[in-house]
Amino acid sequence: MSNNLQLEKQLCFRLYSLNKLMCRLYAPLLKELALTYPQYLVMMVLWQYRQGISVKDLGGQLDLDSGTLSPLLKRMEKQALIKRERQTKDERIVLIKLTQAGIDLQQSAEHIPAKMFAVTGLSAEKLQALNLTLDQLIENIAN
Repeated sequence: MSNNLQLEKQLCFRLYSLNKLMCRLYAPLLKELALTYPQYLVMMVLWQYRQGISVKDLGGQLDLDSGTLSPLLKRMEKQALIKRERQTKDERIVLIKLTQAGIDLQQSAEHIPAKMFAVTGLSAEKLQALNLTLDQLIENIAN
């Protein structure tokens, strides 16, 4: 019998386990901000695009379809973190923009990347190399 099917030899299981651990570590930090992890990802994109971003482009950035993204954005709008605006030139396009509360939340989230980096136990160089390797893996698998 081949030992290729051993769980500990599977890259997918390592990535799955790592994802679960990372989400578990993020949870208490994000709870302080009243955000879920997917909401945090949306906020990070919006903090980069202060002028707003279309729902389609936001979904592309986060690799989320509109069926997943729409309810997420509705909840964030109820929290007064974002607002949705239809483009006047093309009403099919909905822009997502931060409210003042969404803008202000960025300052409260500034400490999160450093805290998460600290738990990795990796040097900045090793983390950068890991990110490059993961980016290459994503590119290879996506194509």
